[in-house]
Amino acid sequence: MAVYRLETPISEGEARRLRAGDIVYLTGIVVTARDKAHRRILEYVESGRRLPVDLRGGVIYHCGPHAVKTPGGWVVLAAGPTTSMRMESVMAEVLQATGARLVIGKGGMGSRTLKALMKVGAAYAVFTGGAGSLAALSIKRVVDVHWLDLGVPEALWVLEVEDFGPLIVTMDSRGSSLHKGTGTY
Repeated sequence: MAVYRLETPISEGEARRLRAGDIVYLTGIVVTARDKAHRRILEYVESGRRLPVDLRGGVIYHCGPHAVKTPGGWVVLAAGPTTSMRMESVMAEVLQATGARLVIGKGGMGSRTLKALMKVGAAYAVFTGGAGSLAALSIKRVVDVHWLDLGVPEALWVLEVEDFGPLIVTMDSRGSSLHKGTGTY
């Protein structure tokens, strides 16, 4: 097990260096996306439209943050992970289409995603469920928000984070998964 402090964008080499069991602390830009946002990402890609945020080398966080709008802008009060397996049917395609290098969520993902991680050079990490307030402490600011028509939890939130973690890598680009035999892969 190794501990990494990564900054976004993450290179393919950095992502491929990560191993299941490693601990990561992340600084930079993280983009939240849940079910509806994943489907819209694919709709944009399939229709040739440009995504509102460049995810190459980026981080997709399976999270529906609790955010409030203040006179000074949006503030995230809680940002805990949501169950990643809900995105299994589209995650491989999203990874291939966007060039994201790290996916963060809760509970693991399946064999399709594991194969995609291996192909594109990316990793999957978990953040502790139920610790949304802790996660929010690492959010320095909301850079932007897109697709609010999907609802606040389903929108793409572009967040600047500092020392976000600890994240535990549970699926890596070499095909290792700490989720094998647990109902996920």
